[in-house]
Amino acid sequence: MATISKLAFAPSSSSLGLRSSDLSPSLVDLRSLASGGNRSSAPTLSVEIRRSERRSLTVRCSQVSGNGAQVKRTTLHDLYELQGQSPWYDNLCRPVTDLLPLIASGVRGVTSNPAIFQKAISSSSAYNDQFKELIQEGKDIEAAYWELVIKDIQDACKLFEPIYDQTDAADGYVSVEVSPRLADDTKGTVEAAKWLHKVVNRPNVYIKIPATAECVPSIKEVISNGISVNVTLIFSLARYEAVIDAYLDGLEASGLSDLSRVTSVASFFVSRVDTLVDKMLEKIGSPEALNLRGKAAVAQAVLAYKLYQQKFSGPRWEALVKKGAKKQRLLWASTSVKNQAYPDTLYVDPLIGPDTVSTMPDQALQAFIDHGTVSRTIDSNVSEAEGIYSALEKLGIDWGEVGTVLEVEGVDSFKKSFDSLLVTLQEKANSLKLVSL
Repeated sequence: MATISKLAFAPSSSSLGLRSSDLSPSLVDLRSLASGGNRSSAPTLSVEIRRSERRSLTVRCSQVSGNGAQVKRTTLHDLYELQGQSPWYDNLCRPVTDLLPLIASGVRGVTSNPAIFQKAISSSSAYNDQFKELIQEGKDIEAAYWELVIKDIQDACKLFEPIYDQTDAADGYVSVEVSPRLADDTKGTVEAAKWLHKVVNRPNVYIKIPATAECVPSIKEVISNGISVNVTLIFSLARYEAVIDAYLDGLEASGLSDLSRVTSVASFFVSRVDTLVDKMLEKIGSPEALNLRGKAAVAQAVLAYKLYQQKFSGPRWEALVKKGAKKQRLLWASTSVKNQAYPDTLYVDPLIGPDTVSTMPDQALQAFIDHGTVSRTIDSNVSEAEGIYSALEKLGIDWGEVGTVLEVEGVDSFKKSFDSLLVTLQEKANSLKLVSL
């Protein structure tokens, strides 16, 4: 495996010194996607999804050893260079050198969450040696968990640091989330964010804070302390505006003369919105309601971008720009389709625009590289999005309720993943006969 401390960004794995013996035989070849089954059509927001030149790319983390693959220019490069949207990867596991072919293919950052780490740590033996050492040192289970996570985040940050440097702190970030148990604890979240920022000790780490009502004030305080933040679990326009205000308030309260290194993204979740709203529409059952299935999420996201453009303009923002402030970019999260009847790039293709991020798990990333369309679409038909949003309201869809329900579900899901992983680690410790219950 390549040594993390000696790696530098390069366009191909060959220049990184990776050998063919480093390759995992179980890796996914995107060419296999081209022969997939037919998908039924679904309503979209005036987005044409067409197949482009097929490419092959290694994207799946292996469990045992590092890997790399020779890659060519992909649609991810075009996405960033032509449209100004940064493609990120929504996954992280060991060995982090599995990220190298992704970086070479155009991926510019990584997001993680408790569910991702629950899957990575519980399904792999790659963490066993470090875990054993931690328990032998007397660490408790939760402290050991954070040590495992922090190492992955630090190693990933090292890989993306060249991108961070090349873009003057605009890109190349790796995100790590505070404990989901703190989602209703304003002060606890602030302290956890400060601690994570200190122990990770990398310039390109984003500390993830949920956009709950209790944590919005935390966002302001953490930003004011000069810590860059990924605000996660945003499901409504009202909460998104509160998040923007918290970022602006934090920058203004920081007292810093140079704000260029304090940045943020606002993670606006997409596919989960359709999952919930579609169920509501099916319950209504009218032809008009059924015709709106699969349209709510993209419509709301389009309006979020409109709000973004409005908030990051005018005298208040221009005053911050003079101090080097960067816009809090919109990050599209939850981009893989949940309804397999919908096009597999439904939550990527229609949301392409400048100064945004799209973080994609394996499914969405593979689909977009294989047949995604690189074109500015986010503001190509705002009036249609406004019409869909209003039509859903007239049918009785309460957007505030949608946001609240999804937020509660999101926080609860991460808590369950976090708690489940701690139980798994306790069982692993017991199986290694290191500690007793």
